[in-house]
Amino acid sequence: MGDAITTWVEGYRRAWESNDPDDIRALFTEDASYRTEPFADPWVGHLEIVEGWLDAQDEPGAADFEWRALSRDGSLVFVEGVTEYHAGPTYSNLWVIRLAPDGRASEFTEWWMDQTEAADAEEE
Repeated sequence: MGDAITTWVEGYRRAWESNDPDDIRALFTEDASYRTEPFADPWVGHLEIVEGWLDAQDEPGAADFEWRALSRDGSLVFVEGVTEYHAGPTYSNLWVIRLAPDGRASEFTEWWMDQTEAADAEEE
């Protein structure tokens, strides 16, 4: 399970830091769908994915990201992560990724939860 998903997540981090359209496109099949939340309308295809990504981009070096692969079921991979923004919140992440045979994602869905809200609720 490790090699394909490790390569993909490393590519994602490279694109996250560079915001280079070529790095972003390299992650996804031409007809891929990218959901920024489970029930959001997806960005479909390279043009929408690159545009959506760049509209919501982070500055290079703005966050630290730790992750681990949870499971794989055929082409479907589940990744757990933590995104810690240096000047802001920390998010728990669950990524659901369907990998094509060539290692690019044909589907990507982010589930993210703000840990600040959870910590505030525990304090009450």
